[in-house]
Amino acid sequence: MKKILITGGSGFVGKYLASRFLSEKLQVTGIGTSLHHPFEPLGGKDSVPGAENFKWISADTTKEGAWQEDVSTADLVINLAGRNIFKPWTKKYKQAIHDSRILTTKYLVDAMETGKKPATLLSASAVGYYGDQGETLLSETDPSGSDFLANVCRDWEDQALEARNKEVRVCIMRFGVVLGAGGALSIMTPAFKWFAGGPLGSGAQWFSWIHIHDLYRAVQFLMGGADFEGVFNFTGPTLVRQKQFATALGKALKRPAILPAPAFMVKLMMGDLGSSLLQSQKALPQRLIELGFEFEYGEIEKALANIFNKL
Repeated sequence: MKKILITGGSGFVGKYLASRFLSEKLQVTGIGTSLHHPFEPLGGKDSVPGAENFKWISADTTKEGAWQEDVSTADLVINLAGRNIFKPWTKKYKQAIHDSRILTTKYLVDAMETGKKPATLLSASAVGYYGDQGETLLSETDPSGSDFLANVCRDWEDQALEARNKEVRVCIMRFGVVLGAGGALSIMTPAFKWFAGGPLGSGAQWFSWIHIHDLYRAVQFLMGGADFEGVFNFTGPTLVRQKQFATALGKALKRPAILPAPAFMVKLMMGDLGSSLLQSQKALPQRLIELGFEFEYGEIEKALANIFNKL
């Protein structure tokens, strides 16, 4: 039975991946700062199928510790740990955003033994790597930006790639905004439900996104390709501007998308975080497409309709 270790295991993406792997009867170990098991039994029954194969470790992965002992027993490590970026970016919190990603990845790699388990590391990053690129069409070979998030992503990826020195296959997953029942959508939808939703700024900036089900399928795809390694944009194949996304979200919620948030107000209220939300990243999943991956939710309207129909 394949053993999978997931850092950031109680987060939006980590919990989704863990539940899907458990349904396939795989053994999953989740690590995170939460004190509580994310699949606590409900009414005497496990909350997800296969939860008996789940092990939870509560630990601060920015520090060395006993949690590292489980790294060498895993066949696959999926590294998702990182503080939520959708909070005010004080100087202290920016340091926490950085350290939660880079130090966790450093200690993961430190715990690996050359030529032994794990065979593969799938490590998260984000399209924020590219910075604000306007109308430029971005593939995995384009250079990084120079703002705060771009620097964090570059350091994050560089640290993960150190695992190659221990004969580990490394795949970097540059996520667009992950769409599903939680995560970023849980922050975006309340305004629309109160008829106060709309695009950010001009709405002309490009918005990179991926349905969480396709993210899971892309993870499976990389798991199954022994020769797949390097950087992969985890973004939908259909390019949309922020205004198009807001319109599609409003349609899925049966609400208008007519109240844009002026750029100066976004920056004034959210500071550096607001500036990052106004960035334009026109990122294509070029390598996944070239390798033959097919998206199930390749259009934004179909993706959002699927999510909200289920809810």
